[in-house]
Amino acid sequence: MKIEDYLNTLPESILSGQNVQLSTETFREIFNFVNLGNDDVFYHLGCGDGTGLVVAREEFTAKKVIGIDNSQVKIDAAKKICLEKNMNDVKIICNDIVNENIDDADVILFWFTDENILNKMMEKFSTLKHGTRIITIWGALPGCLPYLVNFPYIINQVPLKKANDLKEQLLAIFDVKCVDFVTAWEFAERYTNAIGRDNPENDRFLTILQSLVIWINAKNLDVACGDEIPESITTYISILKTYFGIEIEHLIK
Repeated sequence: MKIEDYLNTLPESILSGQNVQLSTETFREIFNFVNLGNDDVFYHLGCGDGTGLVVAREEFTAKKVIGIDNSQVKIDAAKKICLEKNMNDVKIICNDIVNENIDDADVILFWFTDENILNKMMEKFSTLKHGTRIITIWGALPGCLPYLVNFPYIINQVPLKKANDLKEQLLAIFDVKCVDFVTAWEFAERYTNAIGRDNPENDRFLTILQSLVIWINAKNLDVACGDEIPESITTYISILKTYFGIEIEHLIK
């Protein structure tokens, strides 16, 4: 089975991160990185069960906290957790994020991969006030250079700075001259730890997949270190094929 076919067997919400609930510790890492404080208006776009809203208001004392999600089940969970914390000043909205006004935002947490949503939100982001910080996970906003990176957390700051190409964007995110397997594995492991998987076996499988994707993308963009495929890459490609029946080598151009 080619990796594309394997990914097609997974729920779209899992691939997009839509149904991945970040841990309290992950939210703390994100808010420390973006320096969220009591002068900030914070929006969590796709707020899930409201954990991030509670951390933003309770621990980082953000001036104004707004969560938006189009799932009524998640909105109900977010309202419940805020009610239990007596956080009546946290605003929770059930709606598609593309339909909400976010012009007063100072800090936005945004983790979506749907191309239609990305295109519509990029229009909104480009008109926000200068200095607005938009935190993404794994990648920068499409076509943009990151403002600051603590992978897998990335700050994109308005006015957004355009990247000349994907090659420039990738090297800016990883802050290296070329990508070797050690770099690919380190950054894949950071991502796995950030999204908080509970099963160690699944964590390792995800790290293998992500590290291969990082290296192959770098190779195809001509920013991988060296011309040859490293032995570690061929080993993990073989492991995926032999033990999981997943083929990935065809992606190398």
